[in-house]
Amino acid sequence: MTSAQVDPASSALLVGPAAWGTRMSEHEDTSAGSGESTATSDGGGGLGSVNPKRTVAVVGAMFLMAMSAAGPGFIVQTATFTGTYGASFAAAIVASVVIDIAIQLNVWRVIGISGKRAQDLANIVLPGAGYVLAALVVLGGLVFSIGNISGAGLGLHDLFGIDTRLGAVLSAILAIVIFSYKALEGTVDRAVIALGIVKISLIAFVAIKTTPPVGEALIRTVAPQGLNFLPVITLIGGTVGGYISYAGAHRLVASGLVGRPNLKTITRGAVNGILVTGVIRVLLFLGVLGVVAAGVTLSKTDPAGSVFSSAAGGAGFRMFGLVFWTAGMTSTIGASFTSVSFLQTLVKPVGRHLGLSTSTFITVATVAYLVVGTTPKSLLIFAGAFNGLILPFGLALVLWVAWRRRDLLAGYVYPKVLLVFGVAAWAFTVYAGYQSLSSLPSIFR
Repeated sequence: MTSAQVDPASSALLVGPAAWGTRMSEHEDTSAGSGESTATSDGGGGLGSVNPKRTVAVVGAMFLMAMSAAGPGFIVQTATFTGTYGASFAAAIVASVVIDIAIQLNVWRVIGISGKRAQDLANIVLPGAGYVLAALVVLGGLVFSIGNISGAGLGLHDLFGIDTRLGAVLSAILAIVIFSYKALEGTVDRAVIALGIVKISLIAFVAIKTTPPVGEALIRTVAPQGLNFLPVITLIGGTVGGYISYAGAHRLVASGLVGRPNLKTITRGAVNGILVTGVIRVLLFLGVLGVVAAGVTLSKTDPAGSVFSSAAGGAGFRMFGLVFWTAGMTSTIGASFTSVSFLQTLVKPVGRHLGLSTSTFITVATVAYLVVGTTPKSLLIFAGAFNGLILPFGLALVLWVAWRRRDLLAGYVYPKVLLVFGVAAWAFTVYAGYQSLSSLPSIFR
């Protein structure tokens, strides 16, 4: 590979998110060689045509990743840890965004080019590893789904005053209906997009309303005080760990937007999803920080709800209910879809009955929540920490494919700078996960 092939991808990482899609696509065109077409699979149209189904699929995958990364767990984690660490939690927010960039660009690219789901790549690289990865992801996804369903129930409780458990059951039924509705193609994608837009709009309102100390947050981003590894690995696990790493990429595989001809679409989808995720994280953090900086003590049982109440009174509390419900729904959809996608190629009955399998997964998570009855706050924080511990295993397998298995990538010459970026993120997650192990029991105290 010549230096001209490497430089565009390298500069894409250096100049920032706005240029990634364009610059990395240049690398993709050169590495493809003159004998291979780079036309996108647009359902028969030319390069300049717009295919509505394709657009919905790409945007749906982008939002599925972004909304899964900013679910009830992230909202609770942000409120809880910002209340504890104040402006210093900005360092954890920035760290999570940087780690997210490194992980998602690699995961989307490897899975997208190969056209194979993560568990299938893992079994090819290391026989049996795919089953281990699937077991870990499904277990983490189930734990997260319990928290997501409980979060949706809490959202309906705050919005309408109904019992949290009843709200969880109603939300689970709606999620099952979304997965079962076959009359409108792309129902899952459209549902995630619509719910995501509502969530982003309401969080942005709170961030503006609370007038947070942005200057102090910027300072503490590089000079945090008293920040340990538990909030960092919990936030990373809750926003990119476990099933979340693969939600968008597996959605693209299900949509058929894979292979080198679709590499521009894959790259831009990943970049845009990361940008949306980063915006949500920053806005929510600033909204909580504005309330904390004003001297308000957050509720121990519902810290995020107290943020919205402080910002806009009773209307703010109901607004939070809507935010939390949309977060719970989008994350339930993401966790269920992705967890089942890890089983569909390994367990034949699941592959033959995807709709029923997904509905069963949601039902099991709902029943588990009703039986366990753990408070949403503790459960959601634990889910993030647990998924953060799963992350290094799956990421290592993905990076190995990028480094050593060009045959699985149709001969694609992988950008070295992107690989190094991914390895650095992997090393950090290993260290942070090790450091946080001893702190996990404290979550339920």
